[in-house]
Amino acid sequence: MDVRKIVVVVEDVDVARTALQWTLHNLLRFGDLLTLLHVFSPTKSRSQKKARLLRLQGYQLALSFNEKCNSNFFNTNIEMIVTEGDQEGRKILAMVQEIGASVLVVGLHDQSFLYKLGMAHDNIANSLKCKVLAIKQPELPPLRAKTTEMLAALDSSTFMDFSQIDISGLQVPDIPIPKIPYRICPTPSAIIWRPRKSWKKRSYSNGA
Repeated sequence: MDVRKIVVVVEDVDVARTALQWTLHNLLRFGDLLTLLHVFSPTKSRSQKKARLLRLQGYQLALSFNEKCNSNFFNTNIEMIVTEGDQEGRKILAMVQEIGASVLVVGLHDQSFLYKLGMAHDNIANSLKCKVLAIKQPELPPLRAKTTEMLAALDSSTFMDFSQIDISGLQVPDIPIPKIPYRICPTPSAIIWRPRKSWKKRSYSNGA
């Protein structure tokens, strides 16, 4: 079995954590390499102290994602990459190509770099050279969510060729096990009045 390289984009938003959870439970398999990639914005200040602080915050965020992996998946091969770059997706594109990723998993939100990257590239999958999964945060409770839609467009104004998965449609509600009543007598025909017949025979023999 070939080792797949799965890259999950680390961002400080809930949908990014949802995307990681979905990856761990639905995509990751034994032997895969999981890369947690975080790209922080470059500081406009020339202060090295501020740059180090941004990098430190990025590592702390990546570590929090790493802890989610280790809490339930102990044998997962995980690497963390924290680097400085733009928020338009060019740095992520370069890193994904350098890693040689098989799949890129992204939590989709209003400020997602995928929208900006889609404006600059006609074919995102070909640009990244891997499959892209954009994970949406469920807006409704799991039982009321609509059916999962695969390969849907992100927006009518842009044409993006990556898969869109609605997490809310992937959850299955707990169905209680029905209780089966215990029947003492399965069917009325099972009742046989043999004791009565034997009593009559005993009475007849006593009279004789």
